[in-house]
Amino acid sequence: MRRFEDEDLTGAEFRECDLSGARMVGVVMQDAEIDGLVTNLVVNGVEVMPYVEAELDRRHPVRLLIRSDAPADLREAWRQLRNDWATTTERVRSMPENSENHGVDGEWSMVETLRHLVFVHDSWFRRCVLGLTEPFTAIGLGPPFIMDQEENGLDPSAQPGLDEVLAVRVRQASEIERWLAEVTPDQLAQTAPVPDDDRWPSYAKGRTVRQCLRTVLNEEWAHHGFCKRDLDKLSRRDYAR
Repeated sequence: MRRFEDEDLTGAEFRECDLSGARMVGVVMQDAEIDGLVTNLVVNGVEVMPYVEAELDRRHPVRLLIRSDAPADLREAWRQLRNDWATTTERVRSMPENSENHGVDGEWSMVETLRHLVFVHDSWFRRCVLGLTEPFTAIGLGPPFIMDQEENGLDPSAQPGLDEVLAVRVRQASEIERWLAEVTPDQLAQTAPVPDDDRWPSYAKGRTVRQCLRTVLNEEWAHHGFCKRDLDKLSRRDYAR
């Protein structure tokens, strides 16, 4: 276990780090920001995550629909998520040229974010929910820190434009909408037909169809939030100029 004692970590950035079980004692933490999978976070003796989750639900009611087991709620969640992305797409088109390809603070650009969601659809919906073994869409963008891109059929050198990625997204959205229109609660509760191979995400074996679909919807919601956040930062920078 690494121990930091009497260290000045002002301005430090921890990216893709596992801080599970970390203890911070006698620390000064002002103007800090935490983004990630956080559970059981205790601050000064208080478990704060229930408050954080409740506030996120208040601000984003679609999260309640995403967690529902009712097909009608899931259909409405998907409709809202698609509308949110449509609004954000209109916004980026009104911004300075090439804004969709600008990342902020080391994060993905909007185009890269959408490419990642193409990959999420292929992996968590087509493979896990539908049980298909077809290759991933080449322009998809997977998490490079835990998987080999080329071995999974992705093209690391791809540089598609916004319209090309959106065209793929429209086809994928139609696929989900057709499936959601007919799915039943019993089907959602079944074990997901994850192909019996070692391709991503092989660790999903044993999960239910509902759990795999929830991953898709959560990824759509979370990455839309990241995208909006970064477009806000880009807008402020352009305004400052």
